[in-house]
Amino acid sequence: MIVDDDPLVRSGLRLMLSAAPDMQVVAEATDGSEVVELVARHRPDLVLMDIRMPGLDGLATTELLRRRPEPTQVLILTTFTTDGYILRALRAGAAGYLLKHTPPPQIIEAVRNVLAGEPVLSKEAVQQLIATVADPVQQTVADTDREQKEAVELLDRLGEREREVALEVARGLTNAQIAAACYMSLPTVKAHVSHILTKLDLNNRVQIALVVYRAGLV
Repeated sequence: MIVDDDPLVRSGLRLMLSAAPDMQVVAEATDGSEVVELVARHRPDLVLMDIRMPGLDGLATTELLRRRPEPTQVLILTTFTTDGYILRALRAGAAGYLLKHTPPPQIIEAVRNVLAGEPVLSKEAVQQLIATVADPVQQTVADTDREQKEAVELLDRLGEREREVALEVARGLTNAQIAAACYMSLPTVKAHVSHILTKLDLNNRVQIALVVYRAGLV
């Protein structure tokens, strides 16, 4: 499902995604207020979401979708790279953050990766997050002592192997790479990731990485 208030953007995305043999655009929306009803009706696997829209914006809409009993994956596609937007999107439960100038093949691949359970961040988004963590002035806003303490307490809920997997997720490794690095089978890694999400009450791998970052472990 495509959510964007610009009809030209929606048209271009529809043409691009519909050309992929394994994808189908089932619905479009111009505003966040339309999304929940359309998702309930069409049950898309993923929502490609803009941030700034009239009425309900993409961040608030993402929060609503991720609170549903069977939450739909959300991939943010926007023109904005401020750390506030990126952090809010990831905390809201978005599984990825891309910019609209991303080449079409990479957008299609990002959709596939999100549906496969892999987080997706544009290079610019990663750079902005790193800058936020590295900047002591911004740390007072984005990574306070209270947040660090809460993150450490969350990670204390994990077993030794789950904690090991969480660290590798934060380093950006895929499940297959974690399996090789930690000498585990792929199903075992997937099970650990699932247990981590449940124990920490998180939505996706990106949020696991954020907890590890806030705890100061990577």
